[in-house]
Amino acid sequence: MQNSTTPERKLHRLRSFVLRYKWWFTTLVVFVFIFLSVFVLASRSMAKLDARIQEVFDGPKWSIPARVYARPLELYAGLNVDRYTVSAELKRLGYQLTANPSSRAGQFQFSPTGLKVNTRGFNFADSFEPATPLVIEWNNNQITSLTTTAGKTVPITRLEPQLIGRISPAQTEDRLLKKLEQLPEGLINALLAVEDPKFYQHNGLSFRGIARAIWVNIKERRFAQGGSTLTQQLIKNLFLTRERSVRRKLTEWPMAIALERRYEKDEILQAFVNEVFFAQDKSRAIHGFGLASLYFFDKPVQELETHEYALLVGLLKGPSYYDPLRHPKRALTRRNLVLRIMHRDNFLSDEALAAAQAKPLGLNSATGLQQQPAYLDLVKQQLTRDYSTEDLHRNGLNIFTNFDPVAQNKLEQAVIAAFEQIGQEQFLTPEQLAKLQTASVVTRADNGEVLAVLGGREARYAGFNRAIDANRHIGSLIKPFVFAEALAQPELFNLASIIYDLPVSLEQPNGDIWSPNNFSGESLGPVMMLDALTHSLNQASVNLGLELGVENIVTALKQYNLTKEIKPLPSLLLGAVELSVVDVAALYQSLASSGFNTPLRAIREVQASDGQLLQRYPFKVQQRLDSATNHQLNYALQNVMRAGTGRRAYRYLPGDVAVAGKSGTSNEQRDSWFAGYDGQHSIVVWVGHDDNTPTPVTGSRGALEVWARAMANLNATSLRFSAPSSVDYVSINTTTGERTASDCRDALQLPFHRDFVPQGNPEALLSSRCK
Repeated sequence: MQNSTTPERKLHRLRSFVLRYKWWFTTLVVFVFIFLSVFVLASRSMAKLDARIQEVFDGPKWSIPARVYARPLELYAGLNVDRYTVSAELKRLGYQLTANPSSRAGQFQFSPTGLKVNTRGFNFADSFEPATPLVIEWNNNQITSLTTTAGKTVPITRLEPQLIGRISPAQTEDRLLKKLEQLPEGLINALLAVEDPKFYQHNGLSFRGIARAIWVNIKERRFAQGGSTLTQQLIKNLFLTRERSVRRKLTEWPMAIALERRYEKDEILQAFVNEVFFAQDKSRAIHGFGLASLYFFDKPVQELETHEYALLVGLLKGPSYYDPLRHPKRALTRRNLVLRIMHRDNFLSDEALAAAQAKPLGLNSATGLQQQPAYLDLVKQQLTRDYSTEDLHRNGLNIFTNFDPVAQNKLEQAVIAAFEQIGQEQFLTPEQLAKLQTASVVTRADNGEVLAVLGGREARYAGFNRAIDANRHIGSLIKPFVFAEALAQPELFNLASIIYDLPVSLEQPNGDIWSPNNFSGESLGPVMMLDALTHSLNQASVNLGLELGVENIVTALKQYNLTKEIKPLPSLLLGAVELSVVDVAALYQSLASSGFNTPLRAIREVQASDGQLLQRYPFKVQQRLDSATNHQLNYALQNVMRAGTGRRAYRYLPGDVAVAGKSGTSNEQRDSWFAGYDGQHSIVVWVGHDDNTPTPVTGSRGALEVWARAMANLNATSLRFSAPSSVDYVSINTTTGERTASDCRDALQLPFHRDFVPQGNPEALLSSRCK
């Protein structure tokens, strides 16, 4: 019997083994040969690789879009604001309401008479606001004290502003850069334990990982695993494509070694935590732990708890496969695996592991940035005058605006309620009501700060912005400016002056005859200027405007912030000029701010990514109406609200609140407008159809409904209406416009320029006109 261990049999077995595993051996030999060849070639071109890496790594690695912030909520003793408004602001900022707050920032608690808040702090353009544990006390709806938990009085504090949007090209990446020291220590421990335990020991490559990957790929007969270190992953993301191939891998290895040779481990790790991909939010790719924390949990990354950052670390293996929004069970399983690895490596105690695994995913209920597209359009419009596209799309500017989330919310609520009311009053079908659109702008009456912008009934729709892009005939909104031009000549005109509401016929340049009518179809003949404006008489306004000169009206409009070129045609006197809601808001701002030209301001300051203040947009003012003229015009516009086309507003406003305003309706009711102001806010509203077809509402039945509800939601306050020293009040006969005694039946006290008070002997008139 032949010995089974003869050399021939051994050779036969070896040959059989080689033939059976021929593919494995061939792959291994080729893999090793290519690996060695690449390193030989790479050593010759390492200088080029090193230069390329240095160029990218030392320069701006990412295009960071400009980030746009709302106004910060300022808190101080004496502020009239209820604590529920403050708590709503805290919730918008991602603060956690808790029954037992710790010293961690980003938490708040209700107390019997106030709130306890651990603020986060913020690097504002003008100064740094430190994180502070606050106690805020209220009496009714006024803050009575603001102190630290240690009892130290705080004169004033600012909550961090809400992020309302970003300015960048479509289909782009987004990230919020963070330094390593800004991340929880546990997050770094979890990241390294799961992704690269030997990160601080290897030189960019893990040969054990490479060997394991080769073995898996041989068994799978495909490129299934890469054995990548964090350094390799960073190289892949910054320099290479995402394809899984031997060629890419062999390019990645020498580059990883080159990166490790030039840069410190912490620099590489910091770049990784800002680069790594987490999710896709529509057109926005979410990169980096800083932005991922806000996206998934609505809180800064430094406030993440163990179970939360374990989820983020777990997502790195497969952001789509483990997406917690679409696959919560997979995500939970993966998160718990990360927690067990942390426990295995002694980063978690038994108790901490059990507590973290018992927690739900805890995702933000409304992931995705709640942008304010209409307001952002206005911000972009103003920014493009001063900054290039490169600045706005790449350099990570911080834009601080005057946007007020409270005002925006109250405006949106007013629109919803108003359109429901309009539909009921006008008997509109759901389809008819759905076609009706709106736009609005809210500003501070005294300084032109733009607080809220609505570009359509769908406030979050980032499309056609009717507040900025829609230019429509403004109708009777033009009339106050015609009357202001007359009142600015007190030697000729005052509110008691008689003007004529009579038909007028003018030949147009094309030969057509223009003959405007009043809304009622009747001509009232001689009327006081006050009544003509109160009841919005078309013919009286045209006759007055023609007497003043249409060219002079155009010149005057330019002094009220109107920047568009308009032709001096008679039809202008009835608002046959196309303006946007923002244009009209700029016009009315001068009236709301006591006759001072105050350009609209959406932006406060611009800050560089390193915190340096680049530019301020200060309050600018220039007087356009003298105090006497402004007072008389405001009197008339208040009369519009009490006795004219604006009187329906008092269905929602308190009767003792004095407001001023004017309705506007274009031909065939194609456009419904209302513009007006109280002591704090100026609001302009447009209602109409996008296709410019007639609407079922006039200015006083459509836009006014929105305006009045918005003003009521904003807690309307009376206009400050004390007469200046240049004004005297005297009694006028409302029929004749002549001076009369104060106790006459038809007497009305009106304001006049002190130097041009109507003359007469009231005592003599008493016997002749009041009997």
